[in-house]
Amino acid sequence: MVFELSLRVQAGDRRIALDLASDSPLTALVGPSGAGKTTILNCIAGLRRPDAGRIAVAGTVLFDARDGTDLPPEARHAGYLFQDTRLFPHLSVARNLAFGERLVPPARRRFTAPEITGLLGIGHLLHRAPGTLSGGEARRVAIGRALLSGPRVLLLDEPTAALDPERAEALRALIEHIRDRLAIPILLVSHDRAEVERLAGAVAVLA
Repeated sequence: MVFELSLRVQAGDRRIALDLASDSPLTALVGPSGAGKTTILNCIAGLRRPDAGRIAVAGTVLFDARDGTDLPPEARHAGYLFQDTRLFPHLSVARNLAFGERLVPPARRRFTAPEITGLLGIGHLLHRAPGTLSGGEARRVAIGRALLSGPRVLLLDEPTAALDPERAEALRALIEHIRDRLAIPILLVSHDRAEVERLAGAVAVLA
């Protein structure tokens, strides 16, 4: 099973509950704003601790409240594309990518920086500052940094939100390529129904 998630999280006055078992290489998490989708991603990445439940990705248990398993974020190896990309503004694109590469020992690296820049088509951006990038360019760089960190799983939070149709389509094609060629499990949060139908093999709904 690729994703085995059983989570209970109290977020303010909301009780977030998710039970999901999926063997799809890309699973989508959908629901209205405020339903807790980003909270679920944060729990998987280790940035937030669930009140109860279990998280397993591709057979590796990341969290289990019953037996006390709670791997720290750096041991979960989650490549996380935040909605705001969170690139370091004072570093060039090349140095942002290098930061991702430094997060993983050489023996665990799956890609080299030249491979990733070629795959994502961002070689011409390496000397640019994040503040000079378009939304689509910034998200490609953020995905590149995540891939260079040797991820066990990719967490994509609204990756095409606020992009124009051409850039959104280019990013969807890239996600398809990662799904089909790189064999990295992906959990995608999206409000775009057509995007979910195109990319996801399984869908979980948060009410």
